[in-house]
Amino acid sequence: MAADKYVIGVDYGTDSVRSVLLNATDGKEMASSVFYYPRWAAGKFCNATKNQFRQHPLDYVEGLEATIKDCLQKAGEDIAANVKGISVDTTGSTPIAVDATGTPLALVAGLEENPNAMFVLWKDHTATKEAEEINNHATKFPVNYLQFVGGIYSSEWFWAKLLHILREDEAIRKNIHSFAEHCDWIPFLLTGGNDATKLKRGVCSAGHKALWSAEFGGLPPNEFFKSLDPVLDGITAKLFTDTYTSAQSVGTISAAWAEKLGLPKDVVIGAGAFDCHMGAVGGQIEPYYLSKVMGTSTCDILVAPIDEVKDTLVKGICGQVNGSVIPNMIGMEAGQSAFGDAYAWFKNLISWPVNQFVEDVKEREKITDKIIAALATEAAKIELSEKDELSLDWMNGRRTPDANQLLKGAITNINLATDAPRIFKSIVEATCFGSKAIVERFISEGIPVKGIIALGGVAKKSNYVMQVMANVLNMPIRIHSSEQTCANGAAMFAATAAGIYSKVEDAMNAMGQGFEKTYEPQADKVAYYAKRYKMYLELGNKIENK
Repeated sequence: MAADKYVIGVDYGTDSVRSVLLNATDGKEMASSVFYYPRWAAGKFCNATKNQFRQHPLDYVEGLEATIKDCLQKAGEDIAANVKGISVDTTGSTPIAVDATGTPLALVAGLEENPNAMFVLWKDHTATKEAEEINNHATKFPVNYLQFVGGIYSSEWFWAKLLHILREDEAIRKNIHSFAEHCDWIPFLLTGGNDATKLKRGVCSAGHKALWSAEFGGLPPNEFFKSLDPVLDGITAKLFTDTYTSAQSVGTISAAWAEKLGLPKDVVIGAGAFDCHMGAVGGQIEPYYLSKVMGTSTCDILVAPIDEVKDTLVKGICGQVNGSVIPNMIGMEAGQSAFGDAYAWFKNLISWPVNQFVEDVKEREKITDKIIAALATEAAKIELSEKDELSLDWMNGRRTPDANQLLKGAITNINLATDAPRIFKSIVEATCFGSKAIVERFISEGIPVKGIIALGGVAKKSNYVMQVMANVLNMPIRIHSSEQTCANGAAMFAATAAGIYSKVEDAMNAMGQGFEKTYEPQADKVAYYAKRYKMYLELGNKIENK
């Protein structure tokens, strides 16, 4: 393989998009660039009191152009001339209504400021009612259309969000032609797509969030959706039947985008996928090792050989799909709706006086930026007791096991000796207990978990959180070296889609950066956390069934 072949991975996160330009031979980073979404930063189109979180497509389009151009400028013309592929990962499920040309309705005259015409961000929970209706409706059919998504449909997913905006907004009903995930729309954009019927869908988004399955011959039939609500009648005919793994190409870059970015006209565009799925590859996932992408939320990925999984269906997870991570393997997804978000919430809570009374912005940031690290330092010093403050991590509902976005968090065992570090300790423990519940669900359903691979900001930055996690899980946790596992994973898929590697496992092995650290369980603390975990389960049961 020639050493002068390069690929670009684009990682769309909640607050920003990052592009990386890698040497396809060894994964060496030639350049990277970050773009923060300006409209999102301004709080536009969102209403936290309603759990409404929307993003404008121009934030994504402007970020795509800005970051890739910046990478190419940093790397130089010689490298730019030898870029062979681009692949994209995004948050999900983050879908948007589009017209017949595949144009997002937020870019259609008259709908530019309509939140329902925007991308419905993964953590938007306005569709809890619709998710409950889908779950109840599915029981009426001889075929269990929820069997490959853990048996429970979530308000965070494709169909619940589509039904909600159609019911709520006449303007959307009049103008919508199709509904597209963010990870599928960006490749469509880059290839110059102008026909929504030709918008190619990745098996990742289709299988985990949209109820697509090869066993069903595609999506559930029109009757399933029509009988749920007539507003959905005929929509499946405008969606898709075929899907693509992330190792496949969906086309080449359009002339317009090649010129705009300064790239060759033969750059291959790979099929898109969700961030945690490509991040698992960037983090060099192995069969039966749970890959945890740890950020504002967590997304947990496990892959296993098809012939070993056989007919095993894991209840209460976010789906299991052939090829959603690595082609010809079953990809299984779980996760927590709030992880780092729970810590950020507490930081913001106790920062209230600073934000109110310190007028200088830089001085405020100087103080608040130190809070989490200081809390972690003090929490680590607390002598462990079974009577310590105990929390639930459902600050943003529960994703898995057993999705229920109506659930709320809790903090208990508070007394007059309770201070900020003790509450922070309880929140950290709760997020780790939430992770243990996921591991236990896989094991109890017949899928072994041999170890943990941790990726993302929390994994690399917080020794305290990761040590508590290792103690709670009673498993070693390997921390991946890469700062950008999701973007790097996208680049590995780009190299595969472009034909530089014949399969993604080869790209992963050649371009992977290895592991920097392992957290081992502390034997003297494992028993404490095992008891506390049982208390966490009991508290959760009381809260859920009150």
